Amino acid sequence: MRYLVGLIGSGIAASGSPAIHEREARQLGLQLHYQLIDLATNGRSPGQLAELLTAAEKLGFAGVNIPLPCKQAVIPFLHELSAHAQAIGAVNTVVFRAGRRIGHNTDWLGFRDSIRIGLPAARLASVLLLGAGGAGSAICYAVLQLGVQRLFVFDQEPDRAAKLAAQCNDPRVIPTTDPFASLQRVDGLIHATPVGMTGHPGMAIPEEWLRPDLWVADAVYFPLETELLRTARRLGCPTLHGGGMAVLQAAEAFRLFTGVAPDRERMLAAGTATPE
Repeated sequence: MRYLVGLIGSGIAASGSPAIHEREARQLGLQLHYQLIDLATNGRSPGQLAELLTAAEKLGFAGVNIPLPCKQAVIPFLHELSAHAQAIGAVNTVVFRAGRRIGHNTDWLGFRDSIRIGLPAARLASVLLLGAGGAGSAICYAVLQLGVQRLFVFDQEPDRAAKLAAQCNDPRVIPTTDPFASLQRVDGLIHATPVGMTGHPGMAIPEEWLRPDLWVADAVYFPLETELLRTARRLGCPTLHGGGMAVLQAAEAFRLFTGVAPDRERMLAAGTATPE
């Protein structure tokens, strides 16, 4: 069986997704090609998502992944959403099936399981989440499933943090406009903004805000070693890079695309061994 899948996004030329999916397909004896459709290099914009989805369908794609900045923008062009995608309000995987476009979110599952594997002893009494976009929404959903008691959410656009809290409709989710004050009373910090990604160097918070008893998880996976994680480790913080979330969400997307369950442990070992 042959599968054609892809990634529609901006600035994705260095993505590790093709290697992650194609490597596992070979291990399973499947023929799969993962195509990058980079808006930045093709002179397109997120406004052309509908056109690109139509083209992918006509070419016989089984589905596509949707990274930033399109995880919410893609929703109006879909026929239906999975229960998780609907609850999160963001889509990172679109499956084409019987003439319909079905939006899924596998990010939340990737983050939930990454925390369980990579930071099994992390205290979840209170956590600060930086970033309330598509990735932040999925992480918020995942952390609630993990049993967090209080989740403070900060975004540079305060309305986005307030909107996410309203969408969750859960008293445990608390929007904040003062991340420094919130950070003084939490067990962990989750970073879900583009800062630290290749092309977006730096840290979303000052180094002085970190302390050794704080665990720090970064959703950024390219590179795996961000300035935030490097600094946090130097200060003695337990840390978690974004590679586990990236690989584990890809494993679930692989299953949705092909109907074949991948070997998640094999994918995780290969996909996080070195920076993709």
